[in-house]
Amino acid sequence: MDAKIDRLTADIIIEFEDDSIVLVKRKYEPFKGFWALPGGIMDGNETIEETAVREAKEETGLDVQLVQIIGVYSKPDRDSRGRFVSAAYVAKPIGGILNAGDDAKEALRTKDYSEMQLAFDHKQILADYLKWKNK
Repeated sequence: MDAKIDRLTADIIIEFEDDSIVLVKRKYEPFKGFWALPGGIMDGNETIEETAVREAKEETGLDVQLVQIIGVYSKPDRDSRGRFVSAAYVAKPIGGILNAGDDAKEALRTKDYSEMQLAFDHKQILADYLKWKNK
């Protein structure tokens, strides 16, 4: 039997002019305590782009403008809660103050995330982002 898609999600790489990005420490399972890109589940009354902007604000306190879609991530086992498909975006901050909110325990602005434990397939998303950035 084929698994159906349970949810659509958005993940956001919030990029500052100095090439630092924002990661959040997850407050809840799955991957509780791991670092992750801000993101979350699309509400029924919004587009995936609106989801990305809303989730960035809820989890980081930052208002963002989307710059580029990096990719769509759909491996069946990317989330232990079920079948989730995510659209990943690069965004730039245009307002707000960085602080953890909603599902985030902490929010961090960093350039050095290569050794951090990242949730879900966020290491792959960031690798794809670096390929895009270095074109």
